[in-house]
Amino acid sequence: MQYFPAALQELADQFARLPGIGGKTAQRLAFHVLELPDSDAQAFADAILAAKQTVHTCPVCQNLTDHDVCPICADVSRDQGIICVVADPKDVIAMERAREFYGVYHVLHGVISPLNHVTQDDIRIKELLQRVASGQVREVIMATNPDTEGEATAMYISRLLRPMEIKVTRLAYGMQVGSQLEYADEVTLSRALEGRQVIN
Repeated sequence: MQYFPAALQELADQFARLPGIGGKTAQRLAFHVLELPDSDAQAFADAILAAKQTVHTCPVCQNLTDHDVCPICADVSRDQGIICVVADPKDVIAMERAREFYGVYHVLHGVISPLNHVTQDDIRIKELLQRVASGQVREVIMATNPDTEGEATAMYISRLLRPMEIKVTRLAYGMQVGSQLEYADEVTLSRALEGRQVIN
């Protein structure tokens, strides 16, 4: 038996496809959208479409932007010779909150994870190697999460960078093993940056 109108059920099903949203939460969100004034519902739909149409990856660092180049890469005051490698765009936000890093970033858009069928060819490693090969980079900081996949990805990339004779460091373990970078507080991130270590 169908308890909801088809359109309402479809809306709930779409919300349920979002990460971290279960069936009951999806239903509550669908009902909330129905209760919105038409102008608010239209603004919500327009915001989704606008984000899909205007947000793309920066051709330099692979972070998300709605400009030709993201604001961090375009900032001439940033040290272009130090690249901090993170797994996801949300990790850039976490690092910027610490206000301790003044270099630039490279976003991998994932980590190597054989169990999830993600290989080195599925993430933005090739683009990182091209940036380093330009000869302007002095140091690459591996800031992937300190879990199994993050460690494996950091080690794989460090091996690829070793012949280029640049300094490759890893965030110090002010961060707890198994934790997520996006949830780290500013003090922990600051200490992790200060105590970064060379990867052998």
